[in-house]
Amino acid sequence: MRSANTHQIPILLTSSVVAHDKGVRLQDPGERARLALESIQQWRAIAPHNPLVLCDGSGFDFQPLVTTLPGSGQVECLHFQNNVELVKLHGRGYGEGEIVRHAIEHSTLIQFAGCFAKCTSKLWVENFSACMQAWNGRLLMKGVFDHVFSPIKATTLAYIDTRFYAMDVQTYQQHFLHAHEAIRAQEGYGLEESFRDIFLNKQLQGCLMSPPPVICGVGGGTGAYYRNTPLRQLKEKWRYQLVKRNPLFQLWFA
Repeated sequence: MRSANTHQIPILLTSSVVAHDKGVRLQDPGERARLALESIQQWRAIAPHNPLVLCDGSGFDFQPLVTTLPGSGQVECLHFQNNVELVKLHGRGYGEGEIVRHAIEHSTLIQFAGCFAKCTSKLWVENFSACMQAWNGRLLMKGVFDHVFSPIKATTLAYIDTRFYAMDVQTYQQHFLHAHEAIRAQEGYGLEESFRDIFLNKQLQGCLMSPPPVICGVGGGTGAYYRNTPLRQLKEKWRYQLVKRNPLFQLWFA
């Protein structure tokens, strides 16, 4: 699949109406469900031609609620039960890995397309179309870098932002299917760090998206809406441009 067909890529929204990770601030199931439905409506406005897949890892069936949404379009609703004890032990990143695995194994839409754009439910990407212009049919992710503005310290890849990425199923199965199993929550090593190390160890190139995604909505960990001020967006774009110009990282970007 090439960039001309990005409107056919299913958008996978990963959900857990029941928060098995008790470290997240947003615990109320009713509010978590409401915010997931809000993200569907936002995605419908942003990407009206892309099919949506909503997969919940706490056994919650969204289908009756989704059918009540005005103009919700094609939404495939999946649900199953995460390994609750392992999610409690390792955090929501572990549960998310299980959700993506379930979705690519059971979603008719994802299996038909052979790829997906994943976004955490309760969130949406305001500049989705701009991000997907560089879609290479394989992989697009956002890298987060440390010390970009430092005159002393070297710029380093801190982690991969796993809230939003696009990937073909084969690449996910080959490289990232077991990423969540490497999480060591007690050591502060989460899904983002696991993705980073896979990216580096496999020497994946041409897959960091630019411009950076403008992610909106409510973070489950904080329970608050993101504040994407124009100044913050400008700083993020500037940061990315500086990294892209660095000869050490140029081959990483799409």
